[in-house]
Amino acid sequence: MSAGATGDTLCFFVNGKKVTEKHVDPETTLLSFLREKLRLTGTKYGCGGGGCGACTVMVSRYRPANKSICHYSVNACLLPLCQLHGAAITTVEGIGSTKTRIHPVQERIAKAHGSQCGFCTPGMVMSMYTLLRNNPQPSLEDITQALTGNLCRCTGYRPIIDGCRTFCQQEANCCQLNGGTNSGSKEENPEETPLLFDKSQFLPIDHTQELIFPPELILMAETSSPQTLTFRGERVTCVSPVLLEELVQLKTSNPEAPLIMGNTKLGPDFKFKGVVHPLIISPIRVLELFEVTETTHGVWVGTGFPLSEIWAILKKLCRQFPEEKTELFRALIQQLRNVGSQQICNVATLGGHIMSANPNSDLNPILAAGNCSVSTISSGGWREVPLNQEFFLSFGKTVLRPEEIVVSVLIPFSRKGELVRAFRQAPRKECAFATITTGMRVLFSEGFRVVEDVSIYFGGVGPKTAKAVQTCATIVARPWNAETLSQAYEVLVKEFDFPPSIPGGKAEFRRSLTLSFLFKFNLEVLQSLRKMNVIENIVVENMEPLPGEIQLSQQHFQHVSKGQSDQDPVGRAIIHSSAISQATGEAIYCDDLPKTDGELFLSLVTSSRAHAKIINVDVSDALLLPGVVDVITAKDIPGKKTRMFSGYDEEMLAQTQVSCIGQIVCAVLADTRAHARRAASAVNISYEDLSEPIFTIEDAIKRSSYFEPRRKLERGNVEEAFKSVDLVHEGAIRIGGQEHFYMETQSILVLPVREQAEFKIYASSQSPTSVQIAVSETLAIPANRVSCHVKRLGGAFGGKFVKTVILACITSVAAWKTNCAVRCVLERGEDMLITGGRHPVLGKYKVGFQKDGRILAADIQIWTNAGNAVDVSIFVAEKILLHLDNAYNIPNLRGRAAACRTNLPSNTSFRGFGVPQVACVIENLISDVGLTLQRPVDQVREINMYKGPSLTHYKVEFSPENLLRCWDECKAKSDFCSRRIAVDTFNEQNRWKKRGLSIIPIKYGIAFSEGVMNQSAALVNIYQDGSVLVTHGGTEMGQGVHTKMQQVVSRELHIPMSKVYIGETSTNAVPNTFISAASFGTDANGMAVKNACQTLYQRLEPVRQKNPKGTWESWVSAAVMEKISLSATGFSRGPDSYIDWDKMEGQPFPYFTYGVCCSEVELDCLTGDYRTMRTNIVADVGQSLNPSVDIGQIEGAFMQGLGLFTMEELKFSPCGLLYTRGPSQYKIPAVCDLPLSFNIHLLSDSNNPHAIYSSKGIGEPTLFLGSSVFFAIKDAVAAARKEVGLSGPFSLDSPATAERICLACASPFAQV
Repeated sequence: MSAGATGDTLCFFVNGKKVTEKHVDPETTLLSFLREKLRLTGTKYGCGGGGCGACTVMVSRYRPANKSICHYSVNACLLPLCQLHGAAITTVEGIGSTKTRIHPVQERIAKAHGSQCGFCTPGMVMSMYTLLRNNPQPSLEDITQALTGNLCRCTGYRPIIDGCRTFCQQEANCCQLNGGTNSGSKEENPEETPLLFDKSQFLPIDHTQELIFPPELILMAETSSPQTLTFRGERVTCVSPVLLEELVQLKTSNPEAPLIMGNTKLGPDFKFKGVVHPLIISPIRVLELFEVTETTHGVWVGTGFPLSEIWAILKKLCRQFPEEKTELFRALIQQLRNVGSQQICNVATLGGHIMSANPNSDLNPILAAGNCSVSTISSGGWREVPLNQEFFLSFGKTVLRPEEIVVSVLIPFSRKGELVRAFRQAPRKECAFATITTGMRVLFSEGFRVVEDVSIYFGGVGPKTAKAVQTCATIVARPWNAETLSQAYEVLVKEFDFPPSIPGGKAEFRRSLTLSFLFKFNLEVLQSLRKMNVIENIVVENMEPLPGEIQLSQQHFQHVSKGQSDQDPVGRAIIHSSAISQATGEAIYCDDLPKTDGELFLSLVTSSRAHAKIINVDVSDALLLPGVVDVITAKDIPGKKTRMFSGYDEEMLAQTQVSCIGQIVCAVLADTRAHARRAASAVNISYEDLSEPIFTIEDAIKRSSYFEPRRKLERGNVEEAFKSVDLVHEGAIRIGGQEHFYMETQSILVLPVREQAEFKIYASSQSPTSVQIAVSETLAIPANRVSCHVKRLGGAFGGKFVKTVILACITSVAAWKTNCAVRCVLERGEDMLITGGRHPVLGKYKVGFQKDGRILAADIQIWTNAGNAVDVSIFVAEKILLHLDNAYNIPNLRGRAAACRTNLPSNTSFRGFGVPQVACVIENLISDVGLTLQRPVDQVREINMYKGPSLTHYKVEFSPENLLRCWDECKAKSDFCSRRIAVDTFNEQNRWKKRGLSIIPIKYGIAFSEGVMNQSAALVNIYQDGSVLVTHGGTEMGQGVHTKMQQVVSRELHIPMSKVYIGETSTNAVPNTFISAASFGTDANGMAVKNACQTLYQRLEPVRQKNPKGTWESWVSAAVMEKISLSATGFSRGPDSYIDWDKMEGQPFPYFTYGVCCSEVELDCLTGDYRTMRTNIVADVGQSLNPSVDIGQIEGAFMQGLGLFTMEELKFSPCGLLYTRGPSQYKIPAVCDLPLSFNIHLLSDSNNPHAIYSSKGIGEPTLFLGSSVFFAIKDAVAAARKEVGLSGPFSLDSPATAERICLACASPFAQV
């Protein structure tokens, strides 16, 4: 906010407290005001564009017209503060806290284990809370709709849904809704099955205890005369008129000034595109924009209504009028469910949607096809303008004059014999811009099949919403029959041009969708004509929507042993230790730390060229901007200017040349985030392009661009084996990269202590010691002057290691230079641009096999796209080769792996560390063998699995007994054999919908193959009151390591968990730790904590012997009096794992975690859309320390794998710029992607002598099981291909997007 700005006073309430602001900058959002001014940091910054829901709050307003109060959820990151006059805001802090009382919504999400890293939890809570304020007894559909705009990267959504569905009245008495049921096996007694949570213990919801709407605001609305409000900021002025006449005058005087209602279009333009409008007009208080008028022809609806209210209005009209008059209403209702999230639809308006003229609009095609029109006003008066092909001119442009204001929209009644339908296809089922969207209307003469009128509009076929004029002309005045439609398809193919360069790409897919949607419309019309008795004796396939109702799922795990003490928490389903504080918003993340006096904000300046020499960095314009303090370049670094990884130096700040778009060149320091980011965009860098950049693996191979060394593993004699097999097949598969999309972006805060060069660093880092050492070397100071502190991370998944170290060094240089505290928090877009992700892979293979399916030889080559810097790419390539076999005993096996050096941002560690990619290659190889032999692929998998005492391809003996147990139990619990028959039957009976079924195993090596990284340490302090403070080397990032450490302490010291507290991970408490990764955090730190506790317990032995009936507190007190040390360090060496690459042998992993997953999908062959019907996972986690945490890890990893293999697609421009830099372009799984039945079974009676309490690491292994959905899709596609006479192996790369699926199905429409 600008201190010098003047304007009207803004009055609103936050959590029941009055707030008045006299100087409101129109560019200030509610989110920044809450976090920076009011210090309400429970509302999180996740993306800044309304795409993730982390910033969800509830807005309440009083409506004087009907004396009602409305509540609606919003994205605080988009909502301008200046629009909140007279509103009441409720944040997560306002509904409950641990200091007062927690709200039932907070409690149920937390205790149902719906919070892991917790960064998304406040947003989830507020979406659910708002729903309950409007609908105290919601349905499950209401809940899933309310959560459409809330993303979670940790949980997999199932526990969140289970916690929320306890509010459903129809399920309130469901005996299964208790956080788990039995596995379905008849021999098990449900009464003896342990539960993840007990809903009977939940607080009842009492709506009388909610915050009341402030009476002062009601009085203000009832008695005061509304006045025009003006708010002036540093760059923008906002005027909010009350009367329509004022609005017309403002728009006449300022025709280029945009109207702002929900800010869902202008907000992202302001933030991400740098668009600035000196004047904006906010007509949210102009009553004429909120009127509904019924006429004989239809209904005029005000353009100021949010889309969610339009939906409610149309639903009411559908109940009010006969069905034949509401065809258009129902089509619009269907589309409105898909336009955006609940938060977006609560503020985005009908008028804004129309006037944005987005060529991919969901509503404009159906509005145009339905003969809608708009009523506009200007200084020249009123006029009615039809929404037709002449209305939309191009992206963002319509036929209306700049000064015209759209007041209302006429939505006509449908006539007898008129049918209206809408279709869409998008990268995700919900909350995604459509690839193609359409509205289709046809009118028949009563009792006839002759077309009287037809209107077909498409979005996504060009720069504007377009009418299929020629296609309509082909259909009109002709009978609706096969001949007419056949000609219509031929015309439609030629009517729209889809060049490869079409914005958004997907030319073939778009063409196929236009034809498929017309065909779907044909099926719907024929169904309707049959109902009207116009046609007979025609069999029409009923294309019902894909299933969508979420079922109750099962989570099965073992009871603890009967002899275990009730106080011993090990093996019990304990909630995450921070879950409650995460649900109340009290949990502190890095950027939640209070701002210190004089603190500066650092914003990065990155390269805009992929391979170029830096000629000049001009910072003069940036330094002239308000609030700018300094610019940090490589010259300012007092110590090491590079970091070394795998023998390669990586510059922290580029000096002479850049090797990718997104490489950091310098950084700008300013007094606020906004000033720093504005200044960063003002830095001008001039370049001279160098040789042609390399972007793809194929280009790197051609130009021999690799990071050395390249690795190889081999056993047997591959070449000789190929000579003796029955069949040989060669194939390939590409697996795309993946963005971590941790909910909390990279965050660093550096505090100079100002004494003897001491620095405190607060970082969202998986490796505090790496940060400490790197900063000390960068600043050329001893490591003992640098301490790194990590309270918790809002997700990491491997992405907060290498790049976090570099960001911490740059931020520390800024703090060193200015002697001020410096904060650096990346925007979602720059985080995705800079930090890299999972390595894309190209896998090629040659496989030799017998006719019975036995594989005797395989030669596999894996290339990864490492990017411009080596990072951890060599280690990824090594782990790829170590998992080359997955679960299969291939006697003659050769694998080679290479990390390709390209000019894209360097890729880095990611959950699974290369294993999901290589396992997918192997499973695709197996699939090809099955397709070649025309044998069920599960049989090929089974015949080739390890059996009995076995030897890996790097000569390690192991027993695959638990792998085979997982396989057999998964087949049994998923009813695999009977469902296989049912799937085949379904496919025989359906032409355009197919089902697929797959079952996939995983054998995953746990721990680091470099033994030095497996060590760990801990510090345990017992205080005089008996409370225990634990510090260990692991970082809490949602995986529950702190919770498990509390369980370890509780068992070892024989005390309740409530007495154990884990504060933070810090280098000044536990030094020389290693990264929390490789699914080894619990194994490593658990042993260190156990070691320290055993030392302390032994020290207390003399005290206990003197007073055997004493309490824990009395023993501690006595120990203090007897001068016994109650502080102990613990240490664990960990396994001495290694691999000798020259000898191609070693012991890289102490043990394996096993799992098997069966998934079934239903596929729409015409669009490529699919739904995961059911997933069953059997996982071997040893003796689970905490079943709720382990099941949560399994589910979350599976969903992340589902995203990797079926929907998450990184797109780059031809010059190497990442296009997909936020949730609007990059789609991770949402609630709508959850398997409808999601069942987890932990393998019983499994023991593991290599880890604490016989447990196993589980964070990474089950991510690959998400590929079961990919291979189920492939199974369904094979069934579709069979319909057109295609058989045998076929190419389907990962991710299996709708585009790839649709084209692979080879329908007649995809082959045009």
